[in-house]
Amino acid sequence: MDFSNLDYRLIAPEVFLFLWSLIVLFISVNNKDTKPRVSGILSLIGLFIALVLTWQTPDGKLFGETFLMDSYARAFKLIFIGTAFMTLFGSIEFTCKKLIHRGEFYALIMLCTTGMMFLASAGELISMYVALELSTIALYVLATFMKRDFKSTEAGLKYLILGAASSGILLYGLSLIYGLTGTTVMSEIGIRLFIGPDTRIAAYFAIVMFIAGFGFKLAAAPFHMWAPDVYEGAPTPVTAFLSVASKAAGLVAFVRLFFEALFVAKSDWIVILEVVAILAMVIGNVVALLQTNIKRMLAYSSIAQVGYVLVALSAGIDLSVGSMMIFLLAYLFANIGAFIVVIAFSNATGSDNIADYAGLMKRSPLMALIMTIFMVSLVGIPPTAGFLAKYWMFGAAVKEGLYGLVVVAVLTSVISLFYYMNVVRLMMFRSADDDSSITIPGMVKASLIISVAMVLIICCLPGAFYDWAMSASTIFTF
Repeated sequence: MDFSNLDYRLIAPEVFLFLWSLIVLFISVNNKDTKPRVSGILSLIGLFIALVLTWQTPDGKLFGETFLMDSYARAFKLIFIGTAFMTLFGSIEFTCKKLIHRGEFYALIMLCTTGMMFLASAGELISMYVALELSTIALYVLATFMKRDFKSTEAGLKYLILGAASSGILLYGLSLIYGLTGTTVMSEIGIRLFIGPDTRIAAYFAIVMFIAGFGFKLAAAPFHMWAPDVYEGAPTPVTAFLSVASKAAGLVAFVRLFFEALFVAKSDWIVILEVVAILAMVIGNVVALLQTNIKRMLAYSSIAQVGYVLVALSAGIDLSVGSMMIFLLAYLFANIGAFIVVIAFSNATGSDNIADYAGLMKRSPLMALIMTIFMVSLVGIPPTAGFLAKYWMFGAAVKEGLYGLVVVAVLTSVISLFYYMNVVRLMMFRSADDDSSITIPGMVKASLIISVAMVLIICCLPGAFYDWAMSASTIFTF
């Protein structure tokens, strides 16, 4: 292969963020965490530069079709960087107070983001798998970062064991596809998949392996068993990052694989996808009703949210991809914002119990009002971004005649109203045992304002975000 005419600008954001994470790590080791905010500020600067580089990177290919830079990859990279930026921006106060080895924490977040950016550009199966593991291994370490906390170490161990099992399943499916087609390039797999005789059963078995493997990454039922314990035990900033980034990472690879390489078998994998979607929506929403810990409640709600995305993807059309992008953008700001409130509340009270949010309107009116907007967005009520995302996701399913699936989605959304609004009820209408005011640090307040502003702006300017999201689907042939 001739590498003389390759445009290395395509890979510049990933290389820059990788090197910047090493610089942050080096500086943190040298100053021995005596200036805890320095590493955090440097990490935010690095993520912002990476975002600008990603925005300006032209379309193209590197190393054959191993690395692809297109509208789809660019959109996801912006989501990954935005997730990391908002997580760190809203949790620097928590990190300074609760964590040691802060430089390692920031570096791992950036290395994980780098792996996800490579995953967004993966054009063949081996590079996809390596990038997925690069991002996931960093998450294993982050989940158990508070090593003196038993729940954190338990969370990391569970995540590692189940993650290794899911990776093995995914790798087995990959090997089957390679054995059937003789290629790992996604654009060629669909052409060769059913050429040979008696390959259909093996291909379906590989598809099942892929859905199971990605189901774990997405925390979609019935592959969700790790999520509640990991969400509860991991440091809250890690839970915030994990709740959005891991789902976006699973979706970017899932859609690239199924809507390009395996689209020829669409009529078969859609049936499995519909079943997983129903299980995720029902189990996630019903079990969330029973939770008393807000991190576990948000864990089960995230399982349900994945089910809504799979409703859209079951349609298998361009609107499926576009509505998924809008959902991820809305979910980024609403869910990260909700977790920033959880971080601030936990810092002030030392509690993650839902009952302790009683009387928050009196203790911190701004925090209570902003949390209410995030809860409304996660339910999908206008005028928030969550409403817009669900409208288009369910619209994609209606367009393909999946009326039964949409009915289940709407009914389970009604169930979600009870546990999300329960938090609002406690904050607004119940009195607290402790009436002392809660002070919001400056950076936390700024991150909350940015998040709530984006949740409202996305819904108020639907045309601009629709055009941005739909551009991501132009690379697929439907």
